[in-house]
Amino acid sequence: MIAAGAAPSGPDSCYGEVLDETAEGPVDAGDLLDDPRTDVEALCLCSLLWSSSSVARTITGTLTRSDFERPVYRELFELIAAQIEAGKPHDPASVAAALTQTGRSAGHRGMQLSRALSDATMAGGAPEAVGHYAITVVCAAYRRGFHAAATSLTEAAEQLPQDQLFEHLVSIGRAQRTATQRLADVSSTLGRPPIIGASGNTELDTAKEQP
Repeated sequence: MIAAGAAPSGPDSCYGEVLDETAEGPVDAGDLLDDPRTDVEALCLCSLLWSSSSVARTITGTLTRSDFERPVYRELFELIAAQIEAGKPHDPASVAAALTQTGRSAGHRGMQLSRALSDATMAGGAPEAVGHYAITVVCAAYRRGFHAAATSLTEAAEQLPQDQLFEHLVSIGRAQRTATQRLADVSSTLGRPPIIGASGNTELDTAKEQP
């Protein structure tokens, strides 16, 4: 029952009047890419843009758009992934051309996408670190999932009929278990030992296995 907030209004910025939203609420578009050099999502996209086709294909086959918190980054990731899937160059100039060719460079949202591409291009992410950045992006998404779960449980406690509360809790637990396994799989695929345990078990699972 987590409802998305309505599109806010706010001060003008270098992105124009369009604002962006995250799971935590609206974000002024001027703050969207305040400093891409310290934004792991921008660094991930930067390193992806400069990666070889084979490496980039592994990354886009592992990440999903929902791993990115910012909607503008989700769109940019999808566009890069589409270039790679089609066997086309995915360097910054080619992606910029694809923005124009698909009609996505027009208007305020187009300004956001073009600026996001420009900032990601110059963020300074090394191509050889793309796996590290990708895992870090997934880790952040994993943690956001727990914030969302907590919010959902709080709302359920207030709004759901009593006989539906436990099943709601169980469904959230299943979803988080799946997310935990995915984090372990992504970490294994991209080369970093998962911090949640070599088998992907949670601390609770480990405790249950002990005599």
